Amino acid sequence: MTGTVALHIFVPALAAAAADLGTTPVAAQLTITLYLVGLACGQLVYGPLSDRFGRRPVLIAGLSLYLAGLLLAIPAPSIEVLIVARVLQSLGACGSLVLGRAMVRDVSTSADAARKIAILTMAMTLTPALAPAIGGLVAGAFGWRAVFVVLAAVVAVLGALVVLTLPETNRRLVALPGIGAVAGAYVRLLRNSTYRAYLLAGACAGTSLYAFLAVAPFLLVDRLGRSSQEVGLDCLIVVAGMVAGSAAAGRLAGRMPIQRAARIGNGLCLAAALALLAIDLSGHLTVVTLLAPLVLYAVGIGLLGPNAVAGLMNVDPHAAGSASSLYGFMQMALGALFTLVVATWHDGSATPVAATLLGAAAIAALSLRRV
Repeated sequence: MTGTVALHIFVPALAAAAADLGTTPVAAQLTITLYLVGLACGQLVYGPLSDRFGRRPVLIAGLSLYLAGLLLAIPAPSIEVLIVARVLQSLGACGSLVLGRAMVRDVSTSADAARKIAILTMAMTLTPALAPAIGGLVAGAFGWRAVFVVLAAVVAVLGALVVLTLPETNRRLVALPGIGAVAGAYVRLLRNSTYRAYLLAGACAGTSLYAFLAVAPFLLVDRLGRSSQEVGLDCLIVVAGMVAGSAAAGRLAGRMPIQRAARIGNGLCLAAALALLAIDLSGHLTVVTLLAPLVLYAVGIGLLGPNAVAGLMNVDPHAAGSASSLYGFMQMALGALFTLVVATWHDGSATPVAATLLGAAAIAALSLRRV
């Protein structure tokens, strides 16, 4: 869960940080965009390193870098220092994000691993639902810098537990593959049209909602008059829709073809984005009319995302690790792109968010037609 918690917990404090550091919303939103870039790139590195040197030392190194980034962010005197700190956080947090699943696979049978990874998936789904609410409460009570103090304490405790109690789970160290071998595996996957279709659809679903989260503080506070605490709760309501969609995807698994379930989820996304765009352009935007279509969109991506991942993982079972890493990279890279578009286009209205969500859903729809 620590892999993405630093992304979401800081969202409600963005506006306060921008005001305190005397910077623009666009510059402040780079702390979200570049965090996603770091997560995207790091996922391509940690897997091969842990195969060669073991999960435990690589995880300890990642958590150490994560903690260093958090400690740098607490006294940050400028937005430039804060951005550097956020990049360090993301590059360190990748370790937790990637190695959790790897350690489960190391110590479990196939059947047991499926159950445990399902628990990990639920935890990672709950993270963006809980973190903004916690961040909003902490920032509202103690200021935006306190968010990093709390998170640094959590990461420090986790790091101590890893050092003192976590054994090495990778008992079969392998030679570190060359860049050519790693790139070749990725190229082979990308040549498969079904993999490409599910990859693009799943990546669009997985992080398109970050377009809203990146501007939520400015939209909700400046346009709709919400407080920092309320922004956190509003984000919680939206992301809870993703949890509901994921639960529905689990219930439909085995009862409905993957492709059909993915298309139903994508249909909900298209309808929700169109509704939000129409509401904003007609001048009827309120807290309720903003959150209602966003919750529906979140339900849609909760249904689309897991089915798209299942589809791409089934393309080549012998390259499941590479398929997962490439998906993680694409997911976070598109998330960074979506947040950058919204941050650059931000004009105080919900139109940039609605248009970005609609574009992501349309790309996913076109991709699923190729399956």
